[in-house]
Amino acid sequence: MSLPTLESTLKAILPADLTLAPAVQAHLDDLTKPPRSLGRLEDYAMRYCLATGAVRPTLGRKRIYCFAGDHGVVAEGVSAYPKEVTPQMVLNILSGGAAVCALSRNAGAELCVVDIGVDYDFGEVKGLIQRKVARGTANLAAGPAMSVPDARRALDVGIALAAQAQADGVTLLGTGEMGIGNTTPSTALYAAFLGCDVEAITGRGTGVDDAALKRKVGVIRRALDVNRARLTTPLDTLAALGGLEIAGICGLILGGAARRLPVVVDGFISSAAALAALRLAPAVRDYLFFSHVSQEQGHRHVLGLFADAPVLDLGMRLGEGTGAALAMMVIEGALRVYNEMATFSSAGVSGKNA
Repeated sequence: MSLPTLESTLKAILPADLTLAPAVQAHLDDLTKPPRSLGRLEDYAMRYCLATGAVRPTLGRKRIYCFAGDHGVVAEGVSAYPKEVTPQMVLNILSGGAAVCALSRNAGAELCVVDIGVDYDFGEVKGLIQRKVARGTANLAAGPAMSVPDARRALDVGIALAAQAQADGVTLLGTGEMGIGNTTPSTALYAAFLGCDVEAITGRGTGVDDAALKRKVGVIRRALDVNRARLTTPLDTLAALGGLEIAGICGLILGGAARRLPVVVDGFISSAAALAALRLAPAVRDYLFFSHVSQEQGHRHVLGLFADAPVLDLGMRLGEGTGAALAMMVIEGALRVYNEMATFSSAGVSGKNA
């Protein structure tokens, strides 16, 4: 069987089937509760139904893919931690010791770790999905972070993983990432795609001090300037300013949308990947749940441009897929309410007075 390509995936992404909305709404309104009394849970049930194309959907397996990659821009001093932390944290996640591990277990979600671009030789490590495209990116402040062919290969990794997830019976995908320095390319992508002021959306990432934050702003501005001629298409922009793990997440989102698999987007970095996916295929929007608003400066502004409220607002900024794991529980709760509550017609409960 041939693997899906970027072109075939983009062609397969269609808007959600809105003709199902009246039937879904009728069922929501027949549940034994006052109309709209479950608030946004009802919205999430509606969105899941429309995305999957089913009036009575079932929730199968839940899976979070945590993509890991290194970044050449770390050489500019934009992170409070050295790049060696990326492989160390990959191993920590694989051993079950990271926050995303605990939260995934709590959510009943499978957690898969993907080496798509770590500058480290892991050898044979149990549980690691090895799809290394390159040993990290180049320094985006000095030129393109990736070649366009490498960006395409990273997209293809995510697309293929979405196809595998569907074959495995997964019906809800989640995104996550690990990569020291990756708030810098994410911020650069926001600035390029949305025209945001760099200083207004640049945050402290791993917790840099004021001097490093000022340096980070300057690095992002240099990256935008040195790559300006390359920022012509969504793919070229992703290659010039992004990261391998960001491109992998973008591919996962595209692959999920092409298969009518809803995707729970994690935080600041995953949202940059979602933005790239939206630029490549606007209909992707119908398949996304934004899990939470990050404490990272600029994320709330960016989510506002998506005209969508995140599922949660907990002041988090860890990444890894932690927000996705938490939001999956809320979405599952919404679907359980939708599928398992009695209806007025079935329970013999009197409805609202006329």
